[in-house]
Amino acid sequence: MSLHTGSPSSTEPSRERRRLALNPFFGEADPVAGMETAPPRHRLPDGPMPPSTAYQLVHDELMLDGNARLNLATFVTTWMEPQARVLMGECCDKNMIDKDEYPRTAELERRCVAMLADLWNAPDPSAAVGCSTTGSSEACMLAGMALKRRWAARNADRYPASARPNLVMGINVQVCWEKFCNFWEIEARQVPMEGDRFHLDPQAAADLCDENTIGVVGVVGSTFDGSYEPIAELCAALDALQQRTGLDVPVHVDGASGGMIAPFLDPDLVWDFRLPRVSSINTSGHKYGLVYPGVGWALWRSPAELPEELVFRVNYLGGDMPTFALNFSRPGSQVVAQYYTFLRLGRDGYRAVQQSSRDIACGLAGKIEELGDFRLLTRGDQLPVFALTTTPDVEAYDVFDVSRRLREHGWLVPAYTFPANRQDLSVLRVVCRNGFSSDLADLLMEDLRLVLPELRRQPHPLSHDKQAATSFHH
Repeated sequence: MSLHTGSPSSTEPSRERRRLALNPFFGEADPVAGMETAPPRHRLPDGPMPPSTAYQLVHDELMLDGNARLNLATFVTTWMEPQARVLMGECCDKNMIDKDEYPRTAELERRCVAMLADLWNAPDPSAAVGCSTTGSSEACMLAGMALKRRWAARNADRYPASARPNLVMGINVQVCWEKFCNFWEIEARQVPMEGDRFHLDPQAAADLCDENTIGVVGVVGSTFDGSYEPIAELCAALDALQQRTGLDVPVHVDGASGGMIAPFLDPDLVWDFRLPRVSSINTSGHKYGLVYPGVGWALWRSPAELPEELVFRVNYLGGDMPTFALNFSRPGSQVVAQYYTFLRLGRDGYRAVQQSSRDIACGLAGKIEELGDFRLLTRGDQLPVFALTTTPDVEAYDVFDVSRRLREHGWLVPAYTFPANRQDLSVLRVVCRNGFSSDLADLLMEDLRLVLPELRRQPHPLSHDKQAATSFHH
């Protein structure tokens, strides 16, 4: 979230300008009265106004936001059924942390954890522990804290006096992992991209591990290109490391997106708790879990992987409810919506929804490739996400020009440069979610075909500062 500063009083529009900003019809009883009471924008108004007026003022300003359904940059769910909206509205006043006050909401959270433990093949789903979070970022923080605390317990004679913990990951991880390492004073050891490998290399990750490594993060569904990292190969490389050196390094799987794709579309892919070295997994319920933001989930294989001292216990209905969270105030709406969606779809329903998104992604990627101007890096056959760049013979424009021109038609398609060691590569990325239909994909193709002739006539790409041009910041 961006940081905001207060606006200086010198920038406040004049009273006359503010008067003209208010539609006379907003004053329901007296049109003139509404114009006389137009509120300031950067300080609290002196008095109240009718709720309909306040609503209309906020509503009109928000019209300038982009259309979420046309946002092909975000992984976040932008469509749910009306019944889910109703349930969320009924639960928005319930604070999730008050387990004793809202025991049924707490029970629904517990059921969701059990369902995910079963989905991710925990050895004993009834013994797996987990919790809901505000999203995958908090879930990753909690998983990282558990890894660090377990490592610290094993190295109590050296930490914190002489040992600095490190965490190994690919450079393609979501920025929350960099935040975790920064906030909790951990050295981030990142495997760079090389050639056509855009995510972590298992052997390179194992080579970065030492006695101070708290764990290795593997990603099922990279945000950069939608590809799965080879979790089974990563675990095998760490098994071999343990045989050679005795180092026992756990793996956390960041399944922010793929954790809700792979179980349904790639059931034979072994990436989850079937691998003994995988100690914890997180996912975003508000991504391919098909729930509005923000809800995430963090699960541990068993209580042994989650240090007891990190868990706070709340008594409700005479029982013991463990809680593990960074945030102690958030609504129960999203957890209830997640449970609703699990009930509503079941395994077959999720499989149908995710297969539809993958089919649309693969079909759209193929149509874009047929234009001849673009080279696909991925094809949407893992996550329903694909990345592309311009072919070597395209010199009149670049991906930043394409992104800018599509934005003129309402489409938000991010363009960005890859990290080390592929900073030379700039790409577009398209995220296909539930609600992005084949009809919308056809409309995107129509607009892309519309802008290409003008782009091809450009004398050169218009983007000079790639960092300023990028629209990818997450």
